[in-house]
Amino acid sequence: VMLVLVGLPLFFLELAFGQFASLGPIAIWKVNPLMKGLGYTMVVTNILVALYYNVIIAWCIHYFFSSMTLNLPWQNCQNVWNTVNCIDSNSTRNATLIQDPKTPSEEYFYNKVLNMSDGLEHMGSVQWQLLACLALAWMIVFLVLSKGISSLGKIVYFSSLFPYVLLTIMFVRGVTLEGAGLGIKFYLYPDFNRLTDVHVWNEAATQIFYSLSACCGGLIAMSSYNQFKNNCLKDSIIVSCINCATSFYAGFVIFSVLGFMANSKGVSVDKVAAGGPGLVFVVYPEGITQMPFAPVWAVLFFFMLITLGFSSQFSMVECFFSAVIDEFPILRTSKRRILMFRAAMCLFFFLITIPFVTEGGFYLLHLTDQSLGGFPLLFVGLFESVTICYFYGYDRFAYDISLMLGHKPNLYFKFTWC
Repeated sequence: VMLVLVGLPLFFLELAFGQFASLGPIAIWKVNPLMKGLGYTMVVTNILVALYYNVIIAWCIHYFFSSMTLNLPWQNCQNVWNTVNCIDSNSTRNATLIQDPKTPSEEYFYNKVLNMSDGLEHMGSVQWQLLACLALAWMIVFLVLSKGISSLGKIVYFSSLFPYVLLTIMFVRGVTLEGAGLGIKFYLYPDFNRLTDVHVWNEAATQIFYSLSACCGGLIAMSSYNQFKNNCLKDSIIVSCINCATSFYAGFVIFSVLGFMANSKGVSVDKVAAGGPGLVFVVYPEGITQMPFAPVWAVLFFFMLITLGFSSQFSMVECFFSAVIDEFPILRTSKRRILMFRAAMCLFFFLITIPFVTEGGFYLLHLTDQSLGGFPLLFVGLFESVTICYFYGYDRFAYDISLMLGHKPNLYFKFTWC
């Protein structure tokens, strides 16, 4: 529903706007200088998301290297980071006698990887392994974006397409597991009572905005490089549909393993399902430990997450670079100056994200995520639509689109934009 009412209309709006003007997300608001602050809001929101997004990629990198062992480190409770509350599949203790039982994967993530403190007020020390992974993540971002859109265009073919290969491998493995049907049934069976929950709509909006990169300036920045006659309407429909289909496809990969876990434990799927980072870094890794050749599947899974993460990260950071370079043309005077600017900014971004890899960094990341997603982006999209359709003028914008596509947008877009 959010894709049809909000996602696709805003996606096409931003693609057409950026393609016609051939300007970045800040400079483009010369159509109405009073709304230039909207461009700054987009860019600031975009880079704030990119900052904590790279921290999550750093977690994936940590898991990726940790998986390169004969026995996964979150497979049992016989490690220094485990507590007396840890219960694994080989434990002889009665879990009902433990007040707060924890799985090995849960304690590995929270006690070993994050080493979480008691709260945001206790930031604690830096986790050096995560710091190294974060440095590697920002180094990769710089190397890929060092030459701008030309280098990004080559890398994106791999970072966007290769995850589908890994996703298909994980899909085949998942659906062949015993009990996979339980998870798939749980995934496909809707709960219509949740439609009255505002939180559900907020989560749906967040998912659409993040997956399509709408209202963050990235679409405007990328489409500004398009040829003037490019069919951006066709691009919008294809990308939106593929994005939706990919998310749906990935659900089978996740929930088939959840069904396998539920079957192994003799419980319902909702007892093993979790939301947020817990699903990716606790529940799914636990399911992997129960598979034959578990380290192989763990390496493939986290490499897939890394490539998917970088695919979005490259676009978000390049959007920021493009916007700043548009605002300060002096940076364009030499390739060396642009390179130094990109290097300095990546170093700066690395330094200011160090608090995210402290003992209290998880709380800071959660706070940032909750502050930026969902309805804040919806308001950006609302002001964007109002500015273009009422201040700039819908008829004028429709005429601009007709110059590029040969026809004006249909009534569906007029209704959703205006």
